[in-house]
Amino acid sequence: MLKKILVANRGEIACRVFATAKKMGIATVAVYSDADRDALHVQMADEAVYIGPAASSASYLVIDKIIQACLDSGADAVHPGYGFLSENSQFRDALDRAGITFIGPGKKAIESMGDKITSKLIAEKAGVNTIPGYTDVVRDADHAVEISAGIGYPVMLKASAGGGGKGMRVAMNEEECRDGFERATNEARSSFGDTRIFIEKYIQQPRHIEIQVMADSHGNVIYLGERECSIQRRHQKVIEEAPSPFLDETTRRLMGEQSCALARAVDYQSAGTVEFIADADMNFYFLEMNTRLQVEHPVTELVTGQDLVELMIRVAAGEKLPLSQEDVTLTGWAMESRVYAEDPFRNFMPSTGRLVRYAEPQGEGVRVDSGVYEGGEVSMFYDPMIAKLITYGDNRLQAIDRMVDALDHYYIRGVNHNISFLNALMVHPRFVDGRLTTNFIADEFPEGFNADLVVQDDPAVALVVVGAVHQLYEERASLLSNQLEGHEHVAATEWVVVVGEHQSAVSVELTDSGYLVSLDHPSGSSDYQVETDWCLGEPLFEATINGKSVCVQVETTQAGYRLFYRGAEINARVLSPRAAKLVAHMLIKEPADMSKFLLSPMPGLLVKLAVAVGQEVKEGEELAVVEAMKMENSLRATQDGIVASISAVEGKSLMVDEVILEFE
Repeated sequence: MLKKILVANRGEIACRVFATAKKMGIATVAVYSDADRDALHVQMADEAVYIGPAASSASYLVIDKIIQACLDSGADAVHPGYGFLSENSQFRDALDRAGITFIGPGKKAIESMGDKITSKLIAEKAGVNTIPGYTDVVRDADHAVEISAGIGYPVMLKASAGGGGKGMRVAMNEEECRDGFERATNEARSSFGDTRIFIEKYIQQPRHIEIQVMADSHGNVIYLGERECSIQRRHQKVIEEAPSPFLDETTRRLMGEQSCALARAVDYQSAGTVEFIADADMNFYFLEMNTRLQVEHPVTELVTGQDLVELMIRVAAGEKLPLSQEDVTLTGWAMESRVYAEDPFRNFMPSTGRLVRYAEPQGEGVRVDSGVYEGGEVSMFYDPMIAKLITYGDNRLQAIDRMVDALDHYYIRGVNHNISFLNALMVHPRFVDGRLTTNFIADEFPEGFNADLVVQDDPAVALVVVGAVHQLYEERASLLSNQLEGHEHVAATEWVVVVGEHQSAVSVELTDSGYLVSLDHPSGSSDYQVETDWCLGEPLFEATINGKSVCVQVETTQAGYRLFYRGAEINARVLSPRAAKLVAHMLIKEPADMSKFLLSPMPGLLVKLAVAVGQEVKEGEELAVVEAMKMENSLRATQDGIVASISAVEGKSLMVDEVILEFE
């Protein structure tokens, strides 16, 4: 067995590997950059080695530094996690030369499956279903247009060395094909150092389903069921689950057998994932094989009862797989939500900063894989993932219910996050029904995400909570000492809760177990019995309302209260009935007109400025390109105009809402 494992990675995946290694009694070594000196994975390891500056290109991606860290620490094995060097055959070569065990597949598998063109040819030869397309390298934009016309639009342009949604563009016509080729090439260059692009037919209304395989050095290859990863945004997975609500047993077996055939074709050893795309008729086609552990591996672990990291370690140590295909069973259902530091209300722009408050949910069937802690920082240098939230249930609906409740309990402040969006997806009727495609988010949120789009089973719950919380504040105010005699504060019991343009009358009565809240709102009048032991200042309002357990995140604002519940973000004011009548007749101040300015929608690097002062631009014309978290974001004109002034230069780091240019 291996004696000391160095994880050539950071964040939650490093912590995840350390947890299994420690369970197995294996010593652990972390590596860290300047930005990660105080990171959780550094604290969790038995020892840690510094490897350089914050930029991954100068630390986590430098092979020589990782090798030296192994030699300095005496590590006899390396687990690469995912990303960084996990699918780099040169890294595998360097470890072999140094006599260090790589916890992953061999060079042949990494190289052949890491190239999407080569992998598709191998898959075809192994009898795996493949998508029609052009598997040679596309020379330029004109060549891309020529090929796409032959295949027939829509097409998918993909970086041959790509992954994680980078270097991928869907083109519906010639114009989008030309632009997509440029964007995909630039992202491929910056992310992978490889500009090769290929093109294949884009399957409309597709489902993304992947098979987990595991193989050892003794010729044993098995598959451990599938994962449904159809809920994606910009080709990056948002929610994953196992098993898939779409597959039948026959299709599952066929996909599994083809995946194992592909693994055998490249002498695969260790954990790997074969990704497929499936159409509405359950026809499925090979996409790619990821020769590493996947981000979403926990859902497979929960439904199979297997520790995939432990299996990887044992295979790397030369052991046989401890189970056969007949031993693999799928029990229950698991969901995973990727919690990111991003703002879903601002087109999912990345967010960085300190986690001022951070509390993970707990409970039956709840698992959190994270690499952060309260007081830690989310750095601009790396992926914005905060954690993976995983729930398990006896069936799909129970797994969903536990996920919704866990998201309500997940408390994060200091950076923007996507928890509201994740919960909105979870409670969406179409998701609950399992009617999924990779276009789900684009179909259901075509104009982006906002609280008005959230489907709530009882929209009155938030209003009831506001009434109860405000009543508690009022009662506390009435108990303050040294009040002026004759002018003591008397807690009223009747209020008007204002949310947007809607007003709801609320009356609150103290009961033995909590409060009786009577609500008169646009959808009708009702009484709600609120049972709670909540105290002022607590961020989570946990209560039983009319027999149903709820958890609502509550915080005070200058104007009133902000609540987060079941994906909805609600800003509410509480007024006296008299004040509410006055407010109804007040003029609303219009926000400042910023339509003359191009603002940076995210913190990032201005990599391209496509216009000059005095230039006339047309609606839809590209103005600038901002790079954030290794993704290029093209900013285009929303109307015709003339550039009056330019406030930023290429290469400048921009803040959110920083002015790039102004129109006449």
